[in-house]
Amino acid sequence: MRILFLTCLFGVAGALHAADRPNFVVIMADDLGYGDIGCFGNESIPTPNLDALAAAGMRLTDYHSNGSVCSPTRAALVTGRYQQRAGVGGVISAANHRDTGLAVEEATFADVLREHGYATGVFGKWHLGYAPEFNPVRNGFDRFRGYVSGNVDFFSHIDQAGYEDWWWQDTPHPEEGYTTHLITKHGVAFIEEHRDRPFCLYLPHEAPHYPYQGPNDQPIRIKGDPGNVTGERTDIPNAYREMIVEVDKGVGEIVETLQKLGLAEKTLVIFCSDNGATPNGSNGGLRGFKGQAWEGGHRVPAIASWPGKIAPGTESDTTCLSMDIFPTLLDAAGIATPEGSAKLDGISLLPVLTQQGRVGDRTLFWETGGGTAVRRGPWKLVIDRPKKKKEFQAPEAPQLFDLSTDLGEKAPVDNPGVRAELEAALEAWRASWAGVPQRS
Repeated sequence: MRILFLTCLFGVAGALHAADRPNFVVIMADDLGYGDIGCFGNESIPTPNLDALAAAGMRLTDYHSNGSVCSPTRAALVTGRYQQRAGVGGVISAANHRDTGLAVEEATFADVLREHGYATGVFGKWHLGYAPEFNPVRNGFDRFRGYVSGNVDFFSHIDQAGYEDWWWQDTPHPEEGYTTHLITKHGVAFIEEHRDRPFCLYLPHEAPHYPYQGPNDQPIRIKGDPGNVTGERTDIPNAYREMIVEVDKGVGEIVETLQKLGLAEKTLVIFCSDNGATPNGSNGGLRGFKGQAWEGGHRVPAIASWPGKIAPGTESDTTCLSMDIFPTLLDAAGIATPEGSAKLDGISLLPVLTQQGRVGDRTLFWETGGGTAVRRGPWKLVIDRPKKKKEFQAPEAPQLFDLSTDLGEKAPVDNPGVRAELEAALEAWRASWAGVPQRS
């Protein structure tokens, strides 16, 4: 049924011939802030490979994660729709949500690309459901090696609830190694195996998310005893730095593999983060952190590279979100996007990346436990929900900011007309998914 549904939804006409279809590599860091890498202003953490990727392609300086925490952004990225439509408005936790996940009726970019002849693989952090029906191999991916939780020991691969969480396809399958290295290793192997056919590779890293463990550290968790955490690093800044360095090295290995196999000019590579940094990282002077609706919670570094298609050393201030990646991949592959009830919320960024067009202003929305935001052009409405003693407080009064003159969100402005328009848009948006059960 799902195959027929997808064929009807997206069609098969119009796609490029197999020999002309580009490959796709989507790499996503975890909790990486706007100011955590060199090409976005960091001067203390060496990221030569990411800097080279940016120099060879385009920096997206107004790119945002759909959510300001893990699961929501991942749902939006793989479905091309607001995460609330897929029932993932919040984090799917190991302790409380083991029977919930991404709505099974949602189509992912892997579903669609596989229907059009692509090999599809994901290696790393899934975080969209624990039960078999939510597994990546049930959601369009041919291959999955990684973990389904969101907070896993980098060495023992034990999650925060004490479960062993390292999978091969839809079966737990332990594997020794540092998580970041394993993700890169399996990504390289997937490229090498599928060098002669179109492929889509999704590499969602865990780093630099907690637990803060560098490549030479030891496990801190043991199976079946989630409360027994020993040997944690106390020099968090150094551990955080080491984790980002290893992600950067992994990006270099992926790019080197593409170049070695003569695939670089046939491959669109996108790098991004799933949300802003915690206070342990850098959001580049932006207000707020992970979990909040302020810019620091969701404006994140993003890079796109495609030699011969994307001009080197370019940048764009187009406002874009995680959910735009799905339609961008389809557009690059010559596959039509759907209409009707399953219409994507995201839009293709291909004209922006190739500098052949611009994207008009959209009204965009963020909603998380820590607050709500609405953006239209330079205007941003923020409804903050402060957290005290681990509990979110009642929403504060809405505040309006003009990001063109106040990117730090320091000085609210009084514009009743704009505020009323954004508040009305927010209510209409909420009504559009009000009937969808939120599974987190």
